[in-house]
Amino acid sequence: MSHEHSHQLDNPGKSGPPPRIDVIGTVPGAPRVPDGAEAMTILVTLPPSSPGAPPHRHSGPAYGYVLKGAIVFELEGEPARVVEAGGTFWEPGGDVIHYQDGNHLADEESAFVVTMFCAPGQPMLTVVEPEELAARKHLRAPRP
Repeated sequence: MSHEHSHQLDNPGKSGPPPRIDVIGTVPGAPRVPDGAEAMTILVTLPPSSPGAPPHRHSGPAYGYVLKGAIVFELEGEPARVVEAGGTFWEPGGDVIHYQDGNHLADEESAFVVTMFCAPGQPMLTVVEPEELAARKHLRAPRP
């Protein structure tokens, strides 16, 4: 990430140091947010060894930040990866299946914040049925 994404805002007439703003994640070529979308920000707290949500999809893009611990994150077509505290993740929404968002740690809680953009009239999260998972298994990245 380049330095032009870091900012310091001066506030004339105010005492004390100005805030420092650091960009912690970017998504070049980010997916379009559906017109009329509803934005929702949630905090997800995962107990030790929690598998997280079942395979699912979102109707619009989602952007997240891991607050503590470490999560396993896997999208359709990408290998599973561990995102540690301070790390970011995103998913495009639409047809892409989100396979994993579980706690990578067996002995402590993990937590992340995610902002999701929901297409009008559609649920924020839809669980993918086993039959569809089987039909699309060729789209999942190889697993170790």
